[in-house]
Amino acid sequence: MKNIIGKKIGMTQIFTEDGAVIPVTVVEAGPLKIIQKKTVENDGYNAIQVGFEDVKENRINKPLKGHFDKSGVEYKKHIKEFIIGNVDEFEIGQEIKVDIFEQGDKIDVAGISKGKGTQGPIRRYNYSRGPEAHGSKYHRAGGARAAASYPGRVFKGAKGMGRMGNEKVTVQNLEVVRVDSDRNLLLIRGAVPGPKGGLLVIKETVIKR
Repeated sequence: MKNIIGKKIGMTQIFTEDGAVIPVTVVEAGPLKIIQKKTVENDGYNAIQVGFEDVKENRINKPLKGHFDKSGVEYKKHIKEFIIGNVDEFEIGQEIKVDIFEQGDKIDVAGISKGKGTQGPIRRYNYSRGPEAHGSKYHRAGGARAAASYPGRVFKGAKGMGRMGNEKVTVQNLEVVRVDSDRNLLLIRGAVPGPKGGLLVIKETVIKR
């Protein structure tokens, strides 16, 4: 499967030849360096470990420094694993670039969503508001939570106020609109999770439509 790590640059729009507007997210995808190969015999599964985005030596700890020195790869800020079928197709130190994707490819994009802090149930779960009249003392509350005298308690998992966002989100079946190999840019139709500068994992989609 096609896999790559990227950094969200932001959103913009492009125009097709017939004048249609396409909203796109610009992602700086790769290049990645293969740090380690994992096999069923040694690790119980086949995978490659890759690094993304260069980092200075004084920004990593001693165990990671030894790990990079052993493979002979430059120090990287982000490390991820991709499970694959045949690790023999790859070599340590090999570079994976954005040109593994083509225009029209369907992909899944995973990232950490924007954190919204503590929010009430109306924003968090789209609850309806209470009456807006002056006499009403119920406007943005969460509503009744217990079930009368029996069982007389609030069940676990009841929706209410709490932290919102800052969790892993995967958007599936997005389309690659354009690939800029010279600048390592990937233009993806629509929005993807996370803030500007957020880390994204881009994979060939598991959905076939």
